[in-house]
Amino acid sequence: MPQDPTERRVVVTGVPRRTRRGSGYYRPRTEIDEQTTLGHTYVRSLMRSQLRTALAVFTVLVLLVGPMPLVFLAMPDSAGLEWAVLGFGIYPPLVLLARWHVRRAERNERDFARLVEDR
Repeated sequence: MPQDPTERRVVVTGVPRRTRRGSGYYRPRTEIDEQTTLGHTYVRSLMRSQLRTALAVFTVLVLLVGPMPLVFLAMPDSAGLEWAVLGFGIYPPLVLLARWHVRRAERNERDFARLVEDR
């Protein structure tokens, strides 16, 4: 049975007018990659949390190390006692402070990555 020439199939080869973005859900990583205002806000929030962590560590460091000249001035002239204060009174808290800072910074980055990862 021959086909009627008026019932021919039309094939469209142009670019579609609308494209679907993924499965229709919101993607924060795209916002960051495209450097939109919302993406800038996400990155800025990470930077602020890292800055808060660094300022907290700096404050504790100043409170810990700042008064040391006054402590050494008030102590009798004994080099062994000064080294003991430095070795056992200052360095262990500094190591703990540094460890806390690294863990907190990594947690901030992990939380940020969890926020922007694809669901």
